[in-house]
Amino acid sequence: MSFLNISTVVVPIDFSGQGAHAVSEALSLVDDPSAVHLVHVMLPGAHMSYGDYGAAWTSPVDDSVREKAIQEHFARYMADNNWPGMDWTIRMGDPGSEIVDYANELKADLIVIPSHGYHGFKRLLLGSVAERVIRLASCSVLVLRREDAE
Repeated sequence: MSFLNISTVVVPIDFSGQGAHAVSEALSLVDDPSAVHLVHVMLPGAHMSYGDYGAAWTSPVDDSVREKAIQEHFARYMADNNWPGMDWTIRMGDPGSEIVDYANELKADLIVIPSHGYHGFKRLLLGSVAERVIRLASCSVLVLRREDAE
């Protein structure tokens, strides 16, 4: 039983190892996995994809095709990590805003988000979703330090 009395947690997922760590942390804070809600935010018309290997430029693909591919990937991701009982959704828009909007819709008590710790050009290019979530959220936000950070 969690001493924090958390009933709803939102975890943004980008399918990196850091995202899986955030889900594990969120699960450790709740009594029931159904209290954890995962969200992946697609950038509209984006020509970049993300994953364990960073960002990769791709050719333009219709948003519905991208969403279908992400739904399939999400289902495999959930099965591979053995995370039954959690809801997940895909949103489109600015990641920081969409994560906060989703948390507000669920009346979430907490957002658990990994920090990728990007610096320099990579941060300029990708921005800081965690920083935006902290600024916009009306609930508590737990930002997890990179597992490989010193």
